[in-house]
Amino acid sequence: MDEAAKLRIAELGFDAESFSRDIADHKSSLRGEPSVYCGTYAKYGDGDLSGLWLDIDSFDDYDEFISFCKALHADEQDPELMFQDYDSIPCDLACGECISKDDFDNIKQYADLCDRYSKEAVDAFIGWGSEKLEDFEDCYVGEYDSEEDFAREFVNENYDLERLMGHLADYFDYKAFAYDLFLWDYYIDEPYVFRHP
Repeated sequence: MDEAAKLRIAELGFDAESFSRDIADHKSSLRGEPSVYCGTYAKYGDGDLSGLWLDIDSFDDYDEFISFCKALHADEQDPELMFQDYDSIPCDLACGECISKDDFDNIKQYADLCDRYSKEAVDAFIGWGSEKLEDFEDCYVGEYDSEEDFAREFVNENYDLERLMGHLADYFDYKAFAYDLFLWDYYIDEPYVFRHP
């Protein structure tokens, strides 16, 4: 690393001598963590794909992420970052060759939700067409084997059929009730059930 690159790394808030440890901290293992491959337009234009897979979740905020990416390419005086590939990030959140602060925050929120719930449930929510990850917790109901399974639990938690209907409760049509629930109020991507916002 030449002196100019070391100076640029230091200007970005990193210690040039220990930058290899920073690289180890942020390098993605590509084992399911939301990751991006960071190169530059100049390198790409020269046919050079040099860069690094980065674990988005290893950064505290957008500014740290961008500063690190620029330090990674400190061999260029003013690197124009190019995010060339994505891993473990849904297509709806993958943002092309540039990552804005909003894009970064959405990916961080996605990673947090995947940690607290399950990646499959969050992906099902995004696949459902919701662009607002902040709605996930209000909409996510849980895992159910079927619409009818959800309807049974819904009825058991909200109604006392025995008291309301007596022995006729044995004839309650859970399938028809499930049909009504999922017609307007709920959505299922088996086994994940979501409430419409």
